[in-house]
Amino acid sequence: MSVNADPGQSEAPAVTWRDRKRYMWLWGLFPVTAVFIALPVVYGLNYIGWDPVSHVLWWVGPILIYVLIPTFDLFFGPDGENPPEEAMEYLENDKYYRYLTYAFIPLQYGTLLLACYLITADNLSWLGIDGSLRGWDQIGLAISVGCLGGIGINTAHELGHKKEDLERWLSRITLAQTFYGHFYIEHNRGHHVRVATPEDPASSRFGETFWGFWPRTVSGSFKSSWSVEKTRLQRLGKSAWSLQNEVLTAWLMSAALWAVLVGIFGIKLLPFLVLQAIIGFSLLEAVNYLEHYGLMRQKTASGRYERPAPEHSWNSDHIVTNILLYHLQRHSDHHAYPTRRYQTLRSWDGAPNLPSGYASMILLAYFPPIWRKVMDPKVLAHYNGDITKANIQPSKRAKILAKYGVTEDAQ
Repeated sequence: MSVNADPGQSEAPAVTWRDRKRYMWLWGLFPVTAVFIALPVVYGLNYIGWDPVSHVLWWVGPILIYVLIPTFDLFFGPDGENPPEEAMEYLENDKYYRYLTYAFIPLQYGTLLLACYLITADNLSWLGIDGSLRGWDQIGLAISVGCLGGIGINTAHELGHKKEDLERWLSRITLAQTFYGHFYIEHNRGHHVRVATPEDPASSRFGETFWGFWPRTVSGSFKSSWSVEKTRLQRLGKSAWSLQNEVLTAWLMSAALWAVLVGIFGIKLLPFLVLQAIIGFSLLEAVNYLEHYGLMRQKTASGRYERPAPEHSWNSDHIVTNILLYHLQRHSDHHAYPTRRYQTLRSWDGAPNLPSGYASMILLAYFPPIWRKVMDPKVLAHYNGDITKANIQPSKRAKILAKYGVTEDAQ
């Protein structure tokens, strides 16, 4: 595409720049169509008598997230390209990019409905299956839909930061599947205010494992969202127990959706809905875990935390995950400009970088010894060896300080 240095003057010198990822962004819709794509493959494998292999495809979600994307991240490597300043306004206003996020939502719900049918159907002979799905196939499909729901939370994240009412509503609709609608409140008005501080439930601490972080962030995000909404409504002289509470309305949307699905497909669907929701929001929290691990905003002389800066977010610029997660890995730029659309987010010099893409790092986060071996030295190096500047897990603080030769009295 061509853009003018000054759009208001036709005689301005033209600057030619093309977004080489313009049509790559279509790949962002691939995960949400993966179950549809798997069906003819399942049929073909069953037709030729390879049905033991076809069972693997019901686990397409975890295969995609934990195997294929990390492999492609390593193969294709970093992105390495930022849009030039003169192209930013044009990119922001190009509706093609936002339409791709809109398209995600009907595909998400189409996949959800398809999965509900496949899990509960008594006769799947049209797929070459004798009777219904087996137990492990049902669980694999529910987990796959949960992985899709987790990616859907990222789409909701992109939409929820925008100023248009339509996009904010689409964000809430996207979150309904995973029963995590309060994320819309807590993330925008909680996390972005308290990021990289001990008070933020979505910022993980040095020495904190993912399995310790998970209950803290899940419960803390719920409490934070409720507190934020309660405070807002009190200022308006209204009760928190009203339909003007956006946390309550988000949960009601999820309850209504689940009630309709159970009404259509039967009560036996409910455990699978619960499973996919847990998988979905756990995937989100795994991303939260790695985005700010150990990073800390320091306090100024006034006792307030310094403003969020690039050094308070872990970044990655691996192109495959960038495409599939709408540049979420360019996290420092997102915190600096929360309403900026994904296609214009940039990599920042000086921001700490992860050794690989988010998909690879999520897998490491599940194994604390490996995570610590990879990430603890990077946190220490980020603070030039001064571990006291890190956001340290309180229960392990004394042990961690002693490990690095620091005593509480020396601080």
